[in-house]
Amino acid sequence: MSYTCYADPNPDYFPAMRLISAITNANPAAITTTFAHGYGTGMIVRIIVPEADGMFQISGMTGTITVTGATTFTIDIDTTHFDVFSIPNPSRPHVDICAMVIPVGEVNETLLYAAKNLAP
Repeated sequence: MSYTCYADPNPDYFPAMRLISAITNANPAAITTTFAHGYGTGMIVRIIVPEADGMFQISGMTGTITVTGATTFTIDIDTTHFDVFSIPNPSRPHVDICAMVIPVGEVNETLLYAAKNLAP
């Protein structure tokens, strides 16, 4: 049984979820998305990887990224000793979940010392 993953390249809301096509076993890990991610250096993202794609150890982890290209970035997670990422990894059971990166925040020093919210 095969499955297809889909992410809208022109979503209504930004930053958007992107599908992952590759993750390196390195420190920091380098991640490649299936098309331009539109992310910025300093964003905090969560990585979701189903066990079927290997490198399931990274699934659920968050980290700060450094953009290296339109479809690539590094993340401050050491994946050196994680399983190899492969879509699909034939040695793993198949699930209908795709490897993805989900933006969850950003590094913003302007709020570092915020003590009171003055918004109405």
